[in-house]
Formats: sequence, structure tokens, C-alpha cells
Amino acid sequence: MIGGVFIYNHKGEVLISRIFRDAITRPVVDAFRVHVIHARSAVRSPVTNIARTSYFHTKRGNIWIVAATRQNVNAALVFEFLTKAVEILESYFGRVTEESVKSNFVLIYELLDEVLDYGYPQKTDTGILKTYITQSGIRTQSTEEQKQITSQVTGQIGWRREGIKYRRNELFLDVLESVNLLMSPQGQVLSSHVSGRVVMKSYLSGMPECKFGMNDKIVMDKQAKPSSTEAATIEDQQLRKSGPASRTGIAIDDCTFHQCVKLSKFETDRSISFIPPDGEYELMRYRTTKDISLPFRVIPLVRESSRTHLEMKVVLKSLFQSTIVAQKVEVHIPTPPNTSGVQLTCLKGKSKYKSSDNAIIWRLRHFGGQKEAQLTAEVELLPTEKQQQQQRQTQRPPISMLFEVPYSCSGLRVRYLKVFEPKLNYSDHDVTKWVRYISKSGLYETRSQSTF
Repeated sequence: MIGGVFIYNHKGEVLISRIFRDAITRPVVDAFRVHVIHARSAVRSPVTNIARTSYFHTKRGNIWIVAATRQNVNAALVFEFLTKAVEILESYFGRVTEESVKSNFVLIYELLDEVLDYGYPQKTDTGILKTYITQSGIRTQSTEEQKQITSQVTGQIGWRREGIKYRRNELFLDVLESVNLLMSPQGQVLSSHVSGRVVMKSYLSGMPECKFGMNDKIVMDKQAKPSSTEAATIEDQQLRKSGPASRTGIAIDDCTFHQCVKLSKFETDRSISFIPPDGEYELMRYRTTKDISLPFRVIPLVRESSRTHLEMKVVLKSLFQSTIVAQKVEVHIPTPPNTSGVQLTCLKGKSKYKSSDNAIIWRLRHFGGQKEAQLTAEVELLPTEKQQQQQRQTQRPPISMLFEVPYSCSGLRVRYLKVFEPKLNYSDHDVTKWVRYISKSGLYETRSQSTF
């Protein structure tokens, strides 16, 4: 079965060597170091054959665990043994590193003698092994674990130093979203999602604790309904002033937080409580796929009058409120590869034909809400064969957009942002807070009806 088991470090030095067959000699051990560990090319296979010897290896960090044999063995069984051997070592002394192997080499030899009998795997169950080998391994703590233990004992927070002082306490919060859309020529949404980030800049003195709340659907559904008709009337009046988005919640599909956020409080009451780092940092990431407020709609109309002439009309509509103004709006309209010339007409913005990209670039520096713009193009084509023309029809790219609008397309709203600092002499009202919403285009595409 297995002729020998070896553990190498990243330099190729043998830390553990247990040989069960006479055919496995010292040159066999050196061959793996020369041809695999010190090889310049990347190791693509976990099985290597060198001079009639098969090497089965697995890697954990900077440690190579190798089983060598000269027989025709069951490869799946060998890899299962190597995986189980790593689990056994981790159960005795934690992470398998060069330091932990050197500190527990006596225990490792004892475990190999108990697990393998003349190269054949025997007892690999950790619970059974611990009844025979009761020796506890020496655990070597990593730098991260040592820092974690230090912070637990001293109460020190790793992401924020003590003694920070500012003359003016300020807190900036940016909700940055990337809108992705694929729309059919008939205006049907094929796929859409929003990837968002909450970025904060905190210039706060001392060691404050912040609480951040958003219109999460789970939280909004838990809120109690008005207890009386008078309360319901007052709530309806507030809703008319602030809009329906202030009460409706959004369904967040998944989210990740900065390490400063206390996850236990978020799991219980969905409140985001944290001690903020100093300066700029990313508080959370999230993703939504439902009830997305699309900022733009592109309506492409294409008519092919002849084999050498194409008429294109693109209508751009803004779907957001009239009080909002979008910036840096660009529409990329692809043209056929055999385009020879383009004549453009647009009343808003500037447009040009870019032959290197086979596309018409339509730029609008500012575009208000609830407005409409139109671009027409007359495209002259070079004559091509029917077979090439049919092939290009299947490969026509969609119309894409770039934009930036100052509102949240997912509907996320900051319900509250509070700061508590009991040691220093300032309260939540003394902190200047700024909240900003920005949505940018991700992959925002609309398929065309054209027959390029």
C-alpha cells in the first residue's frame, strides 16, 4: 500500500519521515523536492510519477503532506487518508504549520504508527484515537489569534486607537449603488439587480458607539400598526409629505459588514451597532433584486430600408422624479461592422460616431427627471454577402448606458444614525451628519430590434 509518509516545508526540507517499505529510499524523498516543490512550473496535478514512484500530495498553507508508493494503489483511498490525517492533526494541536509540526513531532510519529499498519490505513476516527493517545498537542498561536486574545483581555479595539480628538465632530454617510439591467426590445425586464455599498467617514472624538438603521423590510414589517384612527390619520399625513418610500421597506438578498459591526445585535433585532474606525471605511455591502426603481429606459427603433442603408431612432426617457438631475449620461449605440458613414441628429447633448468601436456615442452632461430625448441616425453600409449578414444578425450587441443619479435605485433609506459617547462631554445632537445617495450604472443594457 503506502510506502512512506513525508511532511515537507515550503523550502523542501523534510520535517516528518515515516517509511514502511524498503523500496522507498532517500533518493525517492529528494526526488519530490526537486521535481515538485522546487519546480518552476505550476503544479497542476496532485499525483506525480517520478522514476516508477507515485507521489500523492496535499498542501496546507506552507506545508506539503505526501504519501509515496511504488505499487498500483487506489488513489481515492490515499487522498481520503491524507485528508483524514490532516483532520487528526488539527484536532490534536490546531493549525498544521511548520512551527506546530516541529513542536509536536513526537506526537505525530505516535499518531502515524497508530493510524498506519505497514502502510495500510487502520484507525482514523479521532474519538477512538484519543482513547489510545491521550497526549495533548502543543498549540502554536498565530499572530491574529494573539491579537484577538490581547484585545479580549485588555478590551482594546484593533480598528480604532484611543485618544482621538476633533474640534468638530462630523459623520459622513454615502449610499453608493451600481444598477444592472438587461431589457428586451419590447421593454420587458429580463434581469436586474442592485449592488450597493454604505461608505462612511467618521471624524468623532473618543470611543463613540454608533447605531445605524435602514428601511429593511423585516424591520418595517415588525413595526406595530397605528393603535387608533387618529394615529392612522397622522401617519397618512406624514406619508403624503415624505412619500411612500419612507414607510415601505426593501428586501435585502444578502449583506456583509465591516468587522466593527456587532453581528449578535443585528441577528436579534436587525440593528447595526458599531464603534466606527477613524476616517473612511466601508460599513456594509448589500444586494437587492426586487422593486428596483429603474432610472432610464431606452427605446430603440431601427428600420432597414435597403441592404446599404439603415435608419436608427433611439428615444431616451428618464423615469425618476422631476426634481432630480442625472449627470454624466452616455448612450452607446452599436452599429454594424460594415458601416461606412453615419449622419447624426440630436436636439439634446452631443453625439458622434466612433469607428474604432463600431458605435455611436451620445453624451448628455445633465438630464432632468421625467424628460425625453431623441437621437436619429442614418447609417450607410457596405454591401456584404447574405451569409455574412445573417451571421452578424445573431452577434449584434445591445445598447448600453452610463449615468450617475443622486438617489437610491434600490429604495434604501437611512432611517436614523445616532452617536453615543458617555465618557466625553458631547451628545448625538452635537454631531454634524451628512447623508448622500448616488446610483451609477453597472451593466445597463437594452436589446435592439435591429437586424444588423
